Amino acid sequence: MNEGELHEAASFGMPMNVFEERIRAAADIDALWYGRTPLFEAVMYREREMALRLVSAGADPWRPQMNGWSPGRLNLAGPEPDLFGPAPSTVGLSEQEQAAVLRADRLIDVVADVDLDGMSIACVADISCAEATHRLQGQPVKIDNFNEWLMNPWAAGMTEDEVTDIVGATDVPGGCVVTQWAGYTASAPGVMALLTAGTAGYGMYANPKSGNQGSRFRDGVELDWDLRPGGGQAASDDPGDEILRSYLYLHNAIAYCCDAAGLAPDDPRAFTGLPDVVLRLPALELWPGHC
Repeated sequence: MNEGELHEAASFGMPMNVFEERIRAAADIDALWYGRTPLFEAVMYREREMALRLVSAGADPWRPQMNGWSPGRLNLAGPEPDLFGPAPSTVGLSEQEQAAVLRADRLIDVVADVDLDGMSIACVADISCAEATHRLQGQPVKIDNFNEWLMNPWAAGMTEDEVTDIVGATDVPGGCVVTQWAGYTASAPGVMALLTAGTAGYGMYANPKSGNQGSRFRDGVELDWDLRPGGGQAASDDPGDEILRSYLYLHNAIAYCCDAAGLAPDDPRAFTGLPDVVLRLPALELWPGHC
């Protein structure tokens, strides 16, 4: 069996009889691949039955990996903390990690039903939508029958460029959210750089062709790009809190973006409208330094 095949099977699921064959073919049930075992993958991607089968085949749920996280310790943050039996006395979640679990439950409950397909967002810490308006040099505009316009922004006779240049900004606890309903503008590097001067933010474009595309900014500088918020793709050198975030927000990209930026919206309005202000942006360099 090729390296990583059991890990991939544990991540994405397959018929159990095929999975059993891969377990029997594995030379080491706890082999590391990109810093994690097959059991870690099964826990990360919520493959409960595969996780239990791996443990019954000898996988160690308490083996530290991924910046100190073991599969069992990560599972303590999930809906079935006793899945692998009682945790060793030396293993548990810190107060900070327990607070992250509670925060995730709340954020997911607030925005779980929002569909962002084709839209973009910028979650920015510690600034108001008034400050976002100033930084983007946006001009407030009034759109009649906003909810109808939202369903088909082109119906009002706007050109593609006019639709692309219109964003919404909404105050939320912790900062503000900038939303673009029909394209990538809100998460474009040029916009994110302006919004995050002196602060931090997380942008995402829900690309209908290739999936969610995320980026992380601080002090106007792009730190990471081509990320997959909500995709569970933690790396072995990620900080411990980022590995936990990847687990907690699996398949919940909007909540992930909010948490990554330190935002705590009380409702989904920032993503679904009506925003606090609708802005027409001036001509901005959306992709400085990008090919």
